[in-house]
Amino acid sequence: MQHERVSENVYWFQSEVYAQVTAGAVTGTQWAVVIDTLAMPEETLQMRQYIEEVLGMPVRYVINTHYHADHTWGNCFFPGATVLSHSLCRKLMQEKAIPALEVTKQSNQSFSKSKIVLPQLTFSQGTMTLKVGKKNLILMPTPGHSVDGISVLIEEDRVLFAGDAFMPLPYIVDGDIDLMGDVIKQIGKMGLENIVQGHGDIVLRGEIEGAVKENLAYLANIRKAVKSASKKRNPEEVLSLVDIESCGKSRVYLGGLGEDLHRRNLKSLYMKFLREGTSVFTSDDPDDKHIADASPEISLDIPEDDDSEDFSDDNVVGFDDEPFDEPTED
Repeated sequence: MQHERVSENVYWFQSEVYAQVTAGAVTGTQWAVVIDTLAMPEETLQMRQYIEEVLGMPVRYVINTHYHADHTWGNCFFPGATVLSHSLCRKLMQEKAIPALEVTKQSNQSFSKSKIVLPQLTFSQGTMTLKVGKKNLILMPTPGHSVDGISVLIEEDRVLFAGDAFMPLPYIVDGDIDLMGDVIKQIGKMGLENIVQGHGDIVLRGEIEGAVKENLAYLANIRKAVKSASKKRNPEEVLSLVDIESCGKSRVYLGGLGEDLHRRNLKSLYMKFLREGTSVFTSDDPDDKHIADASPEISLDIPEDDDSEDFSDDNVVGFDDEPFDEPTED
């Protein structure tokens, strides 16, 4: 596990085992908030140890940016913490994560002590604000990678923990290409200092414009490739020849997973075309109403020395929430 201080009291963690998945922590004066967990239990436990022993903070809240296994299956390693998410994240975890983890346990002993801890505090519209020391954390919907996706803005620092809404390679298999494009454009207009991607390295201020353009170009290129292939007699064979480099990205992204994820993107978009027809190729201008409802925000301004009731219950699941494959360690 790698770790780095992003700004005052804001920290970044990255897996060295699985797909460069990332997580974060924000510390106050008496407790910390974790943003996502890492894919493998041992790395999540290393992250917890760093926060508790090096930073000297117990973890009070865990925020899940979306339901996928590599961001949520570590909730159980923060006992007593309240888990926050979008309401759809809780629903999808309940439906998909619980059975997926049971299947994974049968073939992967690394997850023998894991269990699914569902979010206890959720929101479905607008934004949610959590105050941590002097920092305001604004949780906002950013669908596209998945329908339940949220990002977390550290307001004072202009640092965005984007979850998988922003990655070195946009991944749309469990999401929607149009919403993904809308969200990437929205992120590019936020005036950020840093983007903490759900996978990969931190995007610095001077790199954001280029990263946004590159991601949008990739989405346009795969849409164009599928549109062109769909007119051929053998569309699947034509698509098999569309490599990631021809669409403006590199196969070395995400620890070498780039080409495989690219193939999945093409297949997913083509299958969507078979279901929905040419509407897949018609992209309107971004419409912010698809990204965030205009309802009032939910604000959690909790004093750090409060003795309020713990929201946690008894706590009885990869890029998509299929059973977790064993990563290969060098």
